Amino acid sequence: MNIYQFTARDIEGRDRRLSDYAGKLVLIVNTASACGLTPQYSGLEKLHQTFKGDLVVLGFPCNQFGGQEPGTEKDIALFCETSFAVTFPLFSKVEVNGASADPLFAYLKAETPGEEQGNEIAWNFAKFLIGRDGKPIARFSPRTAPEEIEADIAKALTA
Repeated sequence: MNIYQFTARDIEGRDRRLSDYAGKLVLIVNTASACGLTPQYSGLEKLHQTFKGDLVVLGFPCNQFGGQEPGTEKDIALFCETSFAVTFPLFSKVEVNGASADPLFAYLKAETPGEEQGNEIAWNFAKFLIGRDGKPIARFSPRTAPEEIEADIAKALTA
């Protein structure tokens, strides 16, 4: 199994096959617009630009942690574009924990247990690095800044 078997609804409501990203590294992140970690959007965009063509960042807004993503998809897209000049793909809001967890995140959590809460995601901005084969390589804590995983991305690019 790998992420290419999943489909996700993008921020504009269209279904996207994750197999569209086959052959690239993928960094999947659960995001939020009103979180203390929201400035990580800048670092995520920088990674997306630095490794353009080899890495794609995919943002999945989530309102499960302190109601920190209360807006509509349209609000989220506008906020990300105007506040952080985000160009990486954004998806519709998802739940990442509990009985209603999106199947993609259930898979990612099962494949890469976290440091903080076992299989559960601790907060917004958890990051999952996916290899070119669509299989998870690593999971990073929400508190891990995007810049801190550049070496992991570079290493995965040479693997």
